[in-house]
Amino acid sequence: MAPKLAVLAVLASLLGAVSCEFSISIYAGYGFPPPNPNQPFKLPPASPPKNPRPDLKVGYYAANKCPQAEEIVKRAVEEATPGEKAGLIRLFFHDCFVQGCDASVLLEGPDTERTAFPNLSLRGFNIIEKAKAALEVECKGIVSCADIVAFAGRDASCSLSDGKINYQVPAGRYDGNVSRANDTFLNLPPPFGDLKLITDMFAAKGLDQTDMLVLSGGHSTGRSGCGSFANSFSNRLQADNSSTAMNRTLADQLNTTCTADSVNVPLDYKTPYALDHQYYKNVQEHNVLFTSDAVLLESPETKVLVDSFARDPFFLSDIIPIGRNPWYDAFAKAMVKMGNWEVKNSTVGEIRQFCGKVNDKKTY
Repeated sequence: MAPKLAVLAVLASLLGAVSCEFSISIYAGYGFPPPNPNQPFKLPPASPPKNPRPDLKVGYYAANKCPQAEEIVKRAVEEATPGEKAGLIRLFFHDCFVQGCDASVLLEGPDTERTAFPNLSLRGFNIIEKAKAALEVECKGIVSCADIVAFAGRDASCSLSDGKINYQVPAGRYDGNVSRANDTFLNLPPPFGDLKLITDMFAAKGLDQTDMLVLSGGHSTGRSGCGSFANSFSNRLQADNSSTAMNRTLADQLNTTCTADSVNVPLDYKTPYALDHQYYKNVQEHNVLFTSDAVLLESPETKVLVDSFARDPFFLSDIIPIGRNPWYDAFAKAMVKMGNWEVKNSTVGEIRQFCGKVNDKKTY
């Protein structure tokens, strides 16, 4: 293990005993401090996908490939806990933003993406491996881990949204064989990011500002460690009169709860186990954990979308909804769009036997 990662691994093991007062900035510890006028945050190079129209197809495994592929993944996801389902959505995002949607985030070993601090809290690896094992029995060497991650992200979204988010997943991805920890910090938008930084980092992945705002709605479920928003560089719990300040009532509650960086709290304090549009109401009310969420009110273009997505549908006689909140369909479209990023083909990828390691060329 490289010396820097060895130190980080030790620090990670100590986080449970470190109080917020002595919080360690996970980004500064890896060489990437929060942005400031004198030292801008380093952005990943902006480039179009290697194949702007990847050779993906809805129903790719139907007929003679592996007809039960999507159903097998769905069954594995159905058995997951709500927390694991939220983790599967995040897993898809973290995979696609680093090396493209190629399951590189699943690879184990020193200096891989999994060892980087933003990924130490990822969940759902066991669900992916369970689905992969079943698929290898059903149709050996056919279904890529990258497609399993994409299917699982869809199925988890459908489950946590009570069926409001459901979409067809174009498939045919191959698994990559490159996974580097350092790439994580250059590509994953940080929780302390301002509106320009977050927008630019999404743009580098072929996603526009609307996609960014729509996908940010994924923060309506799941949990976060206190150290992600209460640290020596960006302490959201301190008294603050800025336009992005956290609502004092929530901040005071979290000041009591966050006794250590490792304490986990819900991203959405109202509906923590539902993938819903409550997130946008929370943004309006300044009841969000991250600066990257709070800044969505800072421009007229993003604020109008927040307001639109925050609205509840009208109801007839209190039980029959009229209309549909547009965020659910927008989220589905953005997930498909993100899933097209830097898709690997058979020339540069493979179909892994085990999602945590590249194939042994002699045996598979």
